[in-house]
Amino acid sequence: MFQEERMLAILNYLKIHKKISVDEICQQYNVSRDTARRDLVKLEEKQAILRTRGGAILPTLNNEIKSYKDRLHLLSKEKEAIGRVAATLVNDGDIIIMDESTTVQACAEFLQATDCTVVTNSISHSLILSNNPGADIYLLGGQLNKEHRFLYGSSTVEKLSHYNVDKAFIGVTGISNRGLTIAHEEDGFVKKKMIEQATEVIVLADSTKFHTQAFFTFAALSQIDVIITDQQIDESLMKVLDDYDVEVLVASSQMLNL
Repeated sequence: MFQEERMLAILNYLKIHKKISVDEICQQYNVSRDTARRDLVKLEEKQAILRTRGGAILPTLNNEIKSYKDRLHLLSKEKEAIGRVAATLVNDGDIIIMDESTTVQACAEFLQATDCTVVTNSISHSLILSNNPGADIYLLGGQLNKEHRFLYGSSTVEKLSHYNVDKAFIGVTGISNRGLTIAHEEDGFVKKKMIEQATEVIVLADSTKFHTQAFFTFAALSQIDVIITDQQIDESLMKVLDDYDVEVLVASSQMLNL
C-alpha cells in the first residue's frame, strides 16, 4: 500500500472510530512505527488530523473551518489538479455557475473557454476571471462574508432564480451517502439554489471530503451528475454513486505534477 492510500485509509478509520494509535496503524497496515509516525506527520501538515500522544484524532469542527487564505494553501496540488480537469468541461458558449470554494477557484484559474458566461458569488473568482477576455462575468449581490469573500443571503438566492445555466461547479465540506454538506447554513442555501438552476451539477472535492459530514446538508447525491476528485473513491461509496449514475473523474498523477 502506497503512503497516500494508507493516509486515506487512516482518515476513513478516524471518521468511524474518532481516534487511532500508532500501534493500530502498524497492525492494520503492516508498517513500522517510524512509517506510521511519518504518515501522521504528513496528515498533520495537511491539517487533516490532530496528533496526540501515541496517535491522532480528527480536528474539531471549529478547527476544520479555515479562513479563505488558509484553505488556498491546504492540499493545493490536489485542488490544482481537480481544477484543471474541471476547466476542460467548460465549452465555448457555456453558461456556468461557480460557487465560492477554493477548489472551484482552481477551475477559474485554468478556464480556457474563449466565449462563456460565468455567474458567481465569489469576489476572488470574479477577479481571476476578469483576466479572461472570453468570460462574461455576473457577480451576484448580497451580504458579504468578509473572511471567506463570498456573497450570500435572501437577495443572492433570489437573484440566482433568474439565471438558467448549463453547468454548476460546486465545492463541499463533506460527501457521504447522506448527501453534500457544508459548514455554514447561509453558504448552503446559495449552493442549493445554484444546483437547482443548473442542467448539470459538477462537484469538485479532494479525497479528504469523502465519508465526512458537516453541519448543513444542501443537496442529495441524486442531484449530482459528476464528481471530480484526486483519488479513487472507496468501493462502498462508489457503489452508492453508481446507483445514482454519478460519473467520477479522477485527476491523474500527471495533472498533480503539472
